[in-house]
Amino acid sequence: MKAQVIHTFGNPSVFQVEEVPIPTVTPGHVLIKVKASSVNPIDTKIRSGLVPAVSPAFPAILHGDVAGVVAEVGEGVTDFKSGDEVYSCAGGFKGTGGALAEYMLADARLLAHKPKNLTFEEAAAIPLVAITAWEALFDRAKLSSGAEILIHGATGGVGHVAIQLAKWAGAKVYTTASNPKKLQLAKELGADVAINYKETTVEEYVNKYTNGKGFDYIFDTVGGGNLDRSFEAAALHGTVAAIAARSTHDLTPLHSKGLTFHVVFMLLHILNENHRRQNGEFLRKITSVIEEGKLRPLIDSKRFTFDEVAEAHQYLDSNQAIGKIVLVNNW
Repeated sequence: MKAQVIHTFGNPSVFQVEEVPIPTVTPGHVLIKVKASSVNPIDTKIRSGLVPAVSPAFPAILHGDVAGVVAEVGEGVTDFKSGDEVYSCAGGFKGTGGALAEYMLADARLLAHKPKNLTFEEAAAIPLVAITAWEALFDRAKLSSGAEILIHGATGGVGHVAIQLAKWAGAKVYTTASNPKKLQLAKELGADVAINYKETTVEEYVNKYTNGKGFDYIFDTVGGGNLDRSFEAAALHGTVAAIAARSTHDLTPLHSKGLTFHVVFMLLHILNENHRRQNGEFLRKITSVIEEGKLRPLIDSKRFTFDEVAEAHQYLDSNQAIGKIVLVNNW
């Protein structure tokens, strides 16, 4: 089969199209005929060598998000059969094969049936970001109907899904973005209040929208210095969930406010086999929300094929994309 393979870390030029063996189906796994994938920041970090602890061995096939059709099922698999349309974030990390190939071997525990109302391309944009948002909002923060939440990064991969899931759950959603176009998109996704963080300070929007109390729930999808703004915006005994916390911070605000801080790293449930079923369970719940018409992916207008993966990575690295970048398997 054809695959995009890397033999070393580096810039997007390290991708090479090669002929490699089709994976052999093993117990508990399924072989997927890949129709589409999408690019996530973790994919570019792996490619460039920034996270060697979670990177697959060379020669490596990258990308976790996949949508496709089951070609073969292994011993013990009862939830799926040949011909089923499925999607998942199922590999491209340490100990697994990736989606940038004609076929992908995936642990059945990580899979869900593709939502009936999404195309393969749309479905491929969902798994990693939606599982991350679901874990942060519901498994960790315990967000419930009637709550008020501030979500940073309105039109990012995780952020745009989190807005929709929080609204589905009955929360009032405040969100931040950097320009009028993104603020308008945030409103279209369901945000009740969209805040231009370049024009409004944390103190100003906390005073305006919470009378100075702060937000009980904050989901920070940005990380870095923005985490400090999240701690500043949090209410007494508030909850902050984050997906990017590889940074150094003064924890005094957490202490002085008695905050609860959660870090979500969904790859842990793929890298640790005993936890894989949890991601599959989250994805099946997400499928129900999608089929209710309450969640849709925001996909960037630029589309790419598997032959154009280097260009797709360059585009993500440029920070110009709005929503997810999808790749269609053209092989």
